[in-house]
Amino acid sequence: MIETDRLILKPMEEEDRAWFRAQATDALVMRHLGGPQTIAAADAKFDSNRALLAEYGFTFWLLVEKAGGERIGICGLKAVDAPGAKVAHGHVEIGWRLSPPWWGKGYAREAASAALDHAFAITGAPAVVAFTSSDNVESWGLMERLGMTRRADLDFDDPRYPPDANPTIVYLIEASQWKA
Repeated sequence: MIETDRLILKPMEEEDRAWFRAQATDALVMRHLGGPQTIAAADAKFDSNRALLAEYGFTFWLLVEKAGGERIGICGLKAVDAPGAKVAHGHVEIGWRLSPPWWGKGYAREAASAALDHAFAITGAPAVVAFTSSDNVESWGLMERLGMTRRADLDFDDPRYPPDANPTIVYLIEASQWKA
């Protein structure tokens, strides 16, 4: 478990599955993430996220707002596994997804900062990448506010997303940049 000023980042438990399904099947939440998932796909991703912690020592954590105890999103780390990615599979990738009532309040940045701290201080990752679509202005804006650098040379077409969501654009931050 990781704590920030306003958030608790914690591994997902079975009692979080229904909430995770609802978020993953929400068209607004998933508009830049390939569209709403089926219940089966959401369950598979939920199970995969839970397995990441045991395999790698990091995961996509559930974000719980401290003040009200409400689940507000997910944020965390995983090994790069995107088909077609120019970044080697196994490198560390950061990602986030918040429910709409929590957008624009700085929670994604707070959670992503904690995840980057974990990536560099605990896992010893030399660098972390983030992927998004060029039309997801909010996400790549956050990547820039985190100090990540746009790496057009690493952009790629991800076959899991529709043509209008490609190319997938890539941002990167090295451990030495984060520490500075």
